[in-house]
Amino acid sequence: HVQLVESGGESVQVGGSLRLSCAASGNTDTTLCMGWFRQAPGKEREGVASTSTGGGRTYYADSVKGRFTISRDNTKNMLYLQMNSLKSEDSALYLCAAQDRKAWIFWGQGTQVTVS
Repeated sequence: HVQLVESGGESVQVGGSLRLSCAASGNTDTTLCMGWFRQAPGKEREGVASTSTGGGRTYYADSVKGRFTISRDNTKNMLYLQMNSLKSEDSALYLCAAQDRKAWIFWGQGTQVTVS
Protein backbone atom coordinates (compact mmCIF):
# COMPACT_ATOMS: atom_id res chain seq x y z
CA HIS A 1 0.00 0.00 0.00
CA VAL A 2 1.15 3.55 -0.78
CA GLN A 3 0.16 6.71 1.06
CA LEU A 4 0.17 10.01 -0.78
CA VAL A 5 0.04 13.44 0.83
CA GLU A 6 -0.26 16.60 -1.25
CA SER A 7 0.75 20.10 -0.25
CA GLY A 8 1.32 23.50 -1.77
CA GLY A 9 -2.17 24.49 -2.77
CA GLU A 10 -3.31 28.01 -1.96
CA SER A 11 -5.08 31.05 -3.35
CA VAL A 12 -3.19 32.88 -6.06
CA GLN A 13 -3.89 35.59 -8.59
CA VAL A 14 -4.41 34.97 -12.28
CA GLY A 15 -1.04 34.73 -13.97
CA GLY A 16 0.67 33.55 -10.82
CA SER A 17 2.58 30.36 -10.11
CA LEU A 18 2.38 27.53 -7.62
CA ARG A 19 4.35 24.40 -6.96
CA LEU A 20 2.46 21.40 -5.66
CA SER A 21 4.22 18.58 -3.88
CA CYS A 22 3.20 15.00 -3.20
CA ALA A 23 4.99 12.89 -0.63
CA ALA A 24 4.75 9.13 -1.07
CA SER A 25 5.28 6.67 1.75
CA GLY A 26 4.61 3.06 2.55
CA ASN A 27 5.34 0.40 0.00
CA THR A 28 6.75 2.85 -2.49
CA ASP A 29 8.07 1.50 -5.69
CA THR A 30 9.92 3.54 -8.23
CA THR A 31 8.31 1.55 -10.99
CA LEU A 32 4.98 3.22 -10.27
CA CYS A 33 3.70 5.72 -12.79
CA MET A 34 2.53 8.81 -10.91
CA GLY A 35 0.37 11.73 -11.82
CA TRP A 36 -1.78 14.70 -10.91
CA PHE A 37 -5.50 14.96 -11.35
CA ARG A 38 -7.89 17.76 -10.53
CA GLN A 39 -11.54 18.11 -9.76
CA ALA A 40 -13.54 21.30 -9.75
CA PRO A 41 -17.02 21.57 -8.20
CA GLY A 42 -19.63 20.10 -10.52
CA LYS A 43 -17.04 18.74 -12.92
CA GLU A 44 -15.55 15.34 -13.51
CA ARG A 45 -12.09 14.50 -12.32
CA GLU A 46 -9.56 15.06 -15.07
CA GLY A 47 -6.00 14.00 -15.58
CA VAL A 48 -3.59 16.91 -15.57
CA ALA A 49 -0.18 15.34 -15.95
CA SER A 50 1.61 12.06 -15.41
CA THR A 51 5.16 10.78 -15.45
CA SER A 52 6.77 7.42 -15.94
CA THR A 53 8.95 5.72 -13.40
CA GLY A 54 12.15 7.54 -14.17
CA GLY A 55 10.43 10.71 -15.30
CA GLY A 56 11.52 10.25 -18.87
CA ARG A 57 8.02 10.10 -20.28
CA THR A 58 5.40 12.67 -19.42
CA TYR A 59 1.82 13.35 -20.36
CA TYR A 60 -0.03 16.65 -20.13
CA ALA A 61 -3.62 17.57 -20.68
CA ASP A 62 -3.99 20.00 -23.57
CA SER A 63 -5.33 22.62 -21.21
CA VAL A 64 -2.07 22.80 -19.26
CA LYS A 65 0.59 22.12 -21.89
CA GLY A 66 3.28 24.75 -21.85
CA ARG A 67 2.22 26.02 -18.44
CA PHE A 68 2.56 23.05 -16.08
CA THR A 69 5.56 20.82 -15.52
CA ILE A 70 5.49 17.50 -13.70
CA SER A 71 8.61 16.07 -12.12
CA ARG A 72 9.58 13.46 -9.58
CA ASP A 73 12.46 12.76 -7.25
CA ASN A 74 12.55 9.04 -6.60
CA THR A 75 15.32 9.42 -4.03
CA LYS A 76 12.92 11.42 -1.87
CA ASN A 77 9.69 9.70 -2.97
CA MET A 78 8.34 13.05 -4.09
CA LEU A 79 6.20 14.17 -7.01
CA TYR A 80 5.87 17.80 -8.05
CA LEU A 81 3.70 19.94 -10.26
CA GLN A 82 5.01 23.36 -11.22
CA MET A 83 2.11 25.50 -12.38
CA ASN A 84 2.77 28.77 -14.17
CA SER A 85 0.53 31.34 -15.85
CA LEU A 86 -2.39 30.16 -13.79
CA LYS A 87 -5.89 30.81 -15.02
CA SER A 88 -9.15 30.94 -13.13
CA GLU A 89 -10.18 27.68 -14.78
CA ASP A 90 -7.25 25.98 -13.09
CA SER A 91 -9.03 26.34 -9.76
CA ALA A 92 -9.71 22.86 -8.40
CA LEU A 93 -8.80 20.26 -5.86
CA TYR A 94 -5.55 18.75 -7.07
CA LEU A 95 -4.94 15.11 -6.29
CA CYS A 96 -1.80 13.06 -6.49
CA ALA A 97 -2.15 9.48 -7.69
CA ALA A 98 0.01 6.44 -8.30
CA GLN A 99 -0.52 3.42 -10.50
CA ASP A 100 -0.27 -0.22 -9.68
CA ARG A 101 -0.45 -2.61 -12.63
CA LYS A 102 -1.42 0.26 -14.91
CA ALA A 103 -4.43 1.28 -12.83
CA TRP A 104 -4.68 4.43 -10.72
CA ILE A 105 -4.99 2.73 -7.38
CA PHE A 106 -3.48 5.05 -4.82
CA TRP A 107 -4.85 8.55 -4.19
CA GLY A 108 -4.08 11.41 -1.88
CA GLN A 109 -6.66 13.61 -0.20
CA GLY A 110 -5.91 16.59 -2.40
CA THR A 111 -4.77 20.16 -2.05
CA GLN A 112 -6.94 23.12 -3.02
CA VAL A 113 -5.84 25.60 -5.64
CA THR A 114 -7.86 28.76 -6.10
CA VAL A 115 -7.01 31.22 -8.86
CA SER A 116 -8.79 34.55 -8.91
